Amino acid sequence: MAKKSAPAPSPLTFDLPVSLLAKIEAQRKRLGLASTSEVVRHALGEFNLSKFESETEERRQISVRLPAGDKATLVKAAKKQKVSLGEILRAAVESLPEKKAKK
Repeated sequence: MAKKSAPAPSPLTFDLPVSLLAKIEAQRKRLGLASTSEVVRHALGEFNLSKFESETEERRQISVRLPAGDKATLVKAAKKQKVSLGEILRAAVESLPEKKAKK
């Protein structure tokens, strides 16, 4: 009877903040590991998956109407900053309590 071999590792792509990439590199050097994949495998081995609780707030998608000029300005700013439109819109809404009320 033929022996079943373990499935080959498969690639997994996800985005991380640059600060976390720097941490991965520092850990790679500290632990003497050869690759980013080895650091992630090590982290998963040490991580208690059963106690994981997401800190991500529930999200809902909304649609809003913006004047064409405002939308064009927003698109231009997003491209310049290399961020999504949503990121700028979230930042704008989150900043509302900090602004003085108009009289």
